[in-house]
Amino acid sequence: MDLPVNPFKRAIMAGQQQIGFWNSMASPTATEILAGSGFDWLLLDAEHAPNDVPGIMAQLQAMAGDTTHPIVRIPVNDPIVMKRYLDIGTQSFLVPMVETVEQAQAVVAATRFAPDGVRGFAGASRATRFGRVKNYHHRAHEELCLLVQIETQQALDNLEAIAAVPGIDGLFVGPGDLSADLGYLGDQGNPVIVELIEKTIHRIVATGKPAGILTGDETLARRYMAAGCVYTAVGIDTGLLARSTEAIAKKFKA
Repeated sequence: MDLPVNPFKRAIMAGQQQIGFWNSMASPTATEILAGSGFDWLLLDAEHAPNDVPGIMAQLQAMAGDTTHPIVRIPVNDPIVMKRYLDIGTQSFLVPMVETVEQAQAVVAATRFAPDGVRGFAGASRATRFGRVKNYHHRAHEELCLLVQIETQQALDNLEAIAAVPGIDGLFVGPGDLSADLGYLGDQGNPVIVELIEKTIHRIVATGKPAGILTGDETLARRYMAAGCVYTAVGIDTGLLARSTEAIAKKFKA
């Protein structure tokens, strides 16, 4: 059995726009529904959603065979946490709060086996298709996609250096935490923040690495895509469900 390819990584490296959606409901059923909706990628959130490793694995299984690519956001930049999500077959990662070169290097090291990194060896994990993938341990890194989040002023200060770390495949702007860190808590649409994000996207593009972002605002999403984002999440499941059901309730109770 050959190592599964990573179509998402190939697409963003080729500059092909990949439209994504945020999945926070921690439900294989919800994941299966969203994976069939036509998005290029689906974010399985283990940072701000009540997901754990078994729950994420069940959602990866729910997406197996679908054309929508799963990206897992791990809760913290930690090699043991990373190892567990690698072993269940995650190929694309979004890593929160990467602010320095050293933190970016740690992300990469956690995904590489010795002597190139610190990933622990497992001979028959789901990632290896239970020992069936030929040369998995020598080739696994080829199909991994490592995206790091730029969410603070410190990360902005180190952006070009972070982008230059070998093995980092893309930089993702986190509007919520970035705006909070800069004194605009909950005000991601503030013109100051929007302009800063556009400039940040331009800086990422100038490094040669793909830029990404999440926003449920269609106008902003298209604006950031025009600025250079090539993997763009355009909505969140929990928000969509809440607003849609509120509208239905209001319609019939009015």
